[in-house]
Amino acid sequence: MSFLNNDDYKAVSDAQTLEIIHQSDEANLRRAELYAIEEISSYLRGRYDAATAFAATGQQRNQHLVMLTADVALYHLIAWLPKRMGFEIRETRYKRAIEYLQAVQAGKATPDLPPLIDPITGQDTGIPVKYGSWEKGKYDY
Repeated sequence: MSFLNNDDYKAVSDAQTLEIIHQSDEANLRRAELYAIEEISSYLRGRYDAATAFAATGQQRNQHLVMLTADVALYHLIAWLPKRMGFEIRETRYKRAIEYLQAVQAGKATPDLPPLIDPITGQDTGIPVKYGSWEKGKYDY
């Protein structure tokens, strides 16, 4: 089963884009979704369990993740069109999605996604701990 359904695209696209979605080959749409899922997962894998997040269905899905996935999938789908009709808004939304994912990757944004769990210890491995100390002081008087 696919992470996205056709109703998910209604929230992030206009009538013209929806018409393109309905006219496009189902295989192309699913391929664009797979590209989007893989691209988004590459930003999330270090901190979150992306496989579990994308395996969710219905209302269990993170709605922001649904929106990001639809935006990235539409960007890839419209890039295949002749003359790239409606490309400007798609490119803007794509760039905004990538900026958000980079913030997540850097730890500046924290989406409500399942954490990455170490299979051996069972502990959350996705939250980095910063450690260190001051430089050694020299107290020569």
